[in-house]
Amino acid sequence: MKPTQRLHELGQSLWLDNITRDLLTSGTLRRYIDELSITGLTSNPTIFDNAIGNTTLYDESIRRKVREGKSGEALFFELALEDLTLAADLFRSTHDATRGVDGWVSLEVSPLLADDSAGTVREAKQLHAQAMRPNLFVKIPGTGPGITAIEEAVFAGVPINITLLFSREHYLAAAEAYMRGLERRIRAGLDPNVTSVASLFISRWDRAVVGKVPEPLHNRLGIAVAKRAYKAYRDLLESPRWQKLAIAGARPQRLLWASTSTKDPNASDALYITALAAPETINTMPEATLLAFADHGAVKDVLAVDGGDTEAVLTEFTRAGVDVNALAGRLQREGVEAFAESWRDLMSRIAAKSDALTKTA
Repeated sequence: MKPTQRLHELGQSLWLDNITRDLLTSGTLRRYIDELSITGLTSNPTIFDNAIGNTTLYDESIRRKVREGKSGEALFFELALEDLTLAADLFRSTHDATRGVDGWVSLEVSPLLADDSAGTVREAKQLHAQAMRPNLFVKIPGTGPGITAIEEAVFAGVPINITLLFSREHYLAAAEAYMRGLERRIRAGLDPNVTSVASLFISRWDRAVVGKVPEPLHNRLGIAVAKRAYKAYRDLLESPRWQKLAIAGARPQRLLWASTSTKDPNASDALYITALAAPETINTMPEATLLAFADHGAVKDVLAVDGGDTEAVLTEFTRAGVDVNALAGRLQREGVEAFAESWRDLMSRIAAKSDALTKTA
């Protein structure tokens, strides 16, 4: 049995953190679904920047949309939705079979809206309506303004993937926003069955402390932060507040491990997949990480619901001079800035391609 199937049978969903038109048209994604237990997919501005910039597969679509008067963000979202609706259709049988628990794809709002709650909500509603697929998440960052937008979007019935979470406290803020949105729906007589996932970023923690901590602590911070968040997640699911929502028909907001490629060349290329095996969670991984784990990964210990040795490990990092809360805030700000930079690059690339393709039409 493949390691990917073992994780799937454990109760963890494996999603692909990538999308390209070739992935769809070549049958590769279909093969990953059939052979590697992939049950969902995530995207972000950097992924689309690479996909559109490094191939000619989008050129005809760009040329056609320019003739229709499309440009900028509107043109991009149409290109992205062409890919993501095809992917959503491939995952639709999984979505239906799991009654909406699995089989999702994700599209992010413009990162330039990170400080604009009202604009984020408007765009989330628009993208959800434009996709016309029940299994498409809209991604909203878990920043301060993003948390406000998440509550409003959930209240409006939009399925949300909350991204750029870096700590237990970030996760709990996202979970609170989700629950407030559901509670408002119940009070308004609306169906509380609005799905969400909370995406905790892992590997960036370890990259941030390279050269700053003793060797025995290398590649342990991201996993410790994940374990701390996992304990909070399991505690929340047992809480009276959540149980009341569940009785009313709400679904748990599943915890998702993001940024799970190994950055340290001296560490296992499946480090974060093996370490973060846990039921009722999701691990979204880049293609190279997926293939590495499928080839030589192993399913070993399952995360302890009580956090295991998490607090002891984090105490070691504190002694080494790492302020975990401050670093979480810095990593989130850097993540917002990185996605905004990729977004600007993407818009510039689309504008340049649009101009070049129009001249050669």
